Amino acid sequence: MKVQCILAVIQLAAMSLTQPGLTAGESQRAKPNIIFIMADDLGWGDVGFNGSKYFETPHLDKLASQSLNFTQAYMYPTCSPSRTALLTGKHSFRTQVYNVPVLEKNNAKNGIFSRWTVELEHTFYSKPLNEAGYKLIHLGKWHVVGPNPEQEKKYPFARKLGQPGNGNTSWVQKHKTEYQAYYPTGKGFHENVGGTWWGDPARGYKQGYQSPSGGYRAPFKNPFIETDVKKDTWLTDYLTDEAMGFIKQNADGPFFVNLHYYAPHRPSIHRSEELLKKYKSKPEDRETGQGPQATKEIAAYATMVESIDGNVGRLLKFLDEQNLRQNTILFFTSDNGFNAFQSRYSKLRGAKGYVYEGGIRVPMLVNWPGKIKSGKTDQYIHAIDYFPTFLELAGVRGTYTDTLDGVSILPAIQGETDMNRTLFWHVASAYKNKPCTVSRKGDWKLIQYLVSRKTELYHLKDDPLESKDLSRSRPKKLKEMVEEMVRWRTENSVPMPPDARSK
Repeated sequence: MKVQCILAVIQLAAMSLTQPGLTAGESQRAKPNIIFIMADDLGWGDVGFNGSKYFETPHLDKLASQSLNFTQAYMYPTCSPSRTALLTGKHSFRTQVYNVPVLEKNNAKNGIFSRWTVELEHTFYSKPLNEAGYKLIHLGKWHVVGPNPEQEKKYPFARKLGQPGNGNTSWVQKHKTEYQAYYPTGKGFHENVGGTWWGDPARGYKQGYQSPSGGYRAPFKNPFIETDVKKDTWLTDYLTDEAMGFIKQNADGPFFVNLHYYAPHRPSIHRSEELLKKYKSKPEDRETGQGPQATKEIAAYATMVESIDGNVGRLLKFLDEQNLRQNTILFFTSDNGFNAFQSRYSKLRGAKGYVYEGGIRVPMLVNWPGKIKSGKTDQYIHAIDYFPTFLELAGVRGTYTDTLDGVSILPAIQGETDMNRTLFWHVASAYKNKPCTVSRKGDWKLIQYLVSRKTELYHLKDDPLESKDLSRSRPKKLKEMVEEMVRWRTENSVPMPPDARSK
């Protein structure tokens, strides 16, 4: 099948840069506006369009009916490597961001401790998009800079990195001055609203997760959010409002909105008493295991999911009112699987932190009215694929020469599939799983632990729960995939822990 509609638009945008018949303004308007919405810890099954009956997401469900739903979209098992891979288009071994440092459970011999900070040598997609004429804003979670980048200069580390205590503000001055190069506005974005090293908004309060607002109700105590926000303003609402304000100011386009909600990451703070009561009284969905006993934590999480849904609905209505929907491509996804304290999903194995499907498979929609046909695709895609996709949308893919490990998903959006492509994850530090490399090719998935060399082999089409390890019963397939994995690590000089190198 030929890639027609979108590539025609891209070619027009690219040609318009040199076409004498178009003014500079017309050239810029030929580029599509891009909105990339990413939730934090939203599980694959935590949305109605993927079958949930407990969580209510009517606006996303309606959007899904008008969009292409990638049913096998992947991130890393935790947020730091996912966000780094997204922003750089590179595998984790190139940036040394393997995990959230404070979560690591290995030592310096059987694993490789992760960085907090993405070093300045790595370009984010914001820079080439800026150079292509886009106005860009980042809103919400950033989490690709550490609290003290100077402590990360001597790498590899002998021990895992720490972080300041809840409510500690000693780091703020340097982050607003000399460390700005690591921040959105130092990486090509024109504005930054709420992005810092924090993994969750509760860090601004001495009580942390025990604080009444959890950082989701103002005052936010986030030094990268204005201090005059009205008391009790809901954070997800505020970030959406700021996104709409930026869009209105830059309606002539092209604009890029990086809307990375902090929600529904813990702490689980209920949006309202009314919504909390609704979800506490809902019965458990026995098919998925969602909503067991209607605990307060799970019910509060459900209100946060519904709040994200409502804000996506508000944003779509705003785009329609501003007559911007037709030239705006919108992505919706999550950074990893659900947190097991907040949700359940019995149809996939694992949760956040695991390299099993429940930890790395995420919801993903792409919407562009009149340009993208609605439906579902099982073409698998990776976090590293968004960077080249954005470049292609902007008409500048051919001019970018830095390393990119991903591929543009625009052909997949138009129905082309390449099931022979192999995806890789190299998670060299331990959290829920021991350090390992993972690959997926077609319906097959291989996990190889780096020190023990133990393997697990699954056929995902027949066994989405990854309950039957076929390492022994399919030796030929195992050998084939292990050899490809080893070859990939060798060709790319992928770092291995000392205990793994000695074998």
